[in-house]
Amino acid sequence: MTTDVGAAAGAFIATYYFVKFLKNNSWKNLIIAGIVLGIAEMLKFSLILLFPAFGILLLIWTAVRSSYFKKFIIDFFRALQGFILIIAVCFVLIWVVYQYHTWNLPPEKQANDTQTILSSFGSGTIVNAVVWMADKPILRPFAQYFLGVCMVLQRTSGGNTTFFLGEISSTAWKNYFPVIYAIKEPLSFHILLIIAILYFIWTNGGPFWQGFWLRIKNWLLSHFPEFAMLLFIAIYWLTSISGNLNIGIRHLLPIFPFTILLVAGATSQWLKPPLFRLKRIFLSILLIWQAIGIIAAYPHFISYYNELAGGPANGYIYAVDSNYDWGQDLKRLVAWTEKNNIDKIYVDYFGGADAKYYLKDKFLSWWGNKNQYEIPLNSYLAVSATFLQGGKGEPAPGFNGTTGYYRWLGKCEPIRISYSIFVYHITGFDSDGFAQCSAQ
Repeated sequence: MTTDVGAAAGAFIATYYFVKFLKNNSWKNLIIAGIVLGIAEMLKFSLILLFPAFGILLLIWTAVRSSYFKKFIIDFFRALQGFILIIAVCFVLIWVVYQYHTWNLPPEKQANDTQTILSSFGSGTIVNAVVWMADKPILRPFAQYFLGVCMVLQRTSGGNTTFFLGEISSTAWKNYFPVIYAIKEPLSFHILLIIAILYFIWTNGGPFWQGFWLRIKNWLLSHFPEFAMLLFIAIYWLTSISGNLNIGIRHLLPIFPFTILLVAGATSQWLKPPLFRLKRIFLSILLIWQAIGIIAAYPHFISYYNELAGGPANGYIYAVDSNYDWGQDLKRLVAWTEKNNIDKIYVDYFGGADAKYYLKDKFLSWWGNKNQYEIPLNSYLAVSATFLQGGKGEPAPGFNGTTGYYRWLGKCEPIRISYSIFVYHITGFDSDGFAQCSAQ
């Protein structure tokens, strides 16, 4: 589990209660909306995107409910006051939680750590304010929270060296998230999504020039929760695509509850006469297909890719890291070495665990930049998919980092440990420097 799962829940619940507040500006709804928003902001720093999203929702909600400009101004500022109070409740909660976390942290250490961490962020009003707050008794909790926000912004803008569609790059691909979403999510759900979109267009169609704005206004008034979900999805997609961090579909998890609920709602409306029986049969087939896919993927859910990518076995060809390989197969590697009486094995492992701890005396360290001739003949080499593809991919335009350091394994057929670890039994090298391997 990652913070992305919590972020998905936090974003969904916070949006629900904010829309509830917009529809009924009671003190109860205001306080609940503020508390839930505060919890959401502490679940994942990227949910700072909720603030502009809620601001847009407030503006549009008051606009569509106002029949003339003066009423819009009055309603807007009344709702804005409530939004400011929601933000105040949110940050009071953040202060309480971060006060606990900084209680025993010496102010001078917090200030020094903050300045050191943000030194590569450059100067600016926000950075200077965070550094200034770091040793102020009342403001220290806010400094610690906004330090996290700044670190996320720094990471997003800085990027991460990764493999995608045969290339290695430290800058983002604009098609990364659309492609990953297309091949990581079940095809049955994609089909339902297409049905939902087509059904929406069909039921809200008509020449766009005929009462377009009136139709938009009426739809917003009667479907504002759906619009709120669509807005958050759009903002999160836009931010993800325009950002510089491509390491996994998990970064899109906050949009999943919204997408699933919208598709479910549209499907329930579509699942009515005419052709009710045929639609029900078709939906049953899709659900059975999805259930079979889930059962077949068990327990290797991280490595799941749908049929468009050729399934989990071929997923590493497209993208790795948290899309495919998070070190989850280390214990399976240990079991394989014990079953096959492997005394020693060279390991280049990608993951948070300590491979040496699990493999004990069997473990021999290896890394991609080492000369392949340093590995003794008749040795075993285990390489995680992330490092393997990182060492096989071609450099993307503008990337000057080291690549190609595992291409010498290109002619070998590996022994697969589940999906994410590739084991090579090195028996020799040909005249071009490519390894020769045994299948055992």
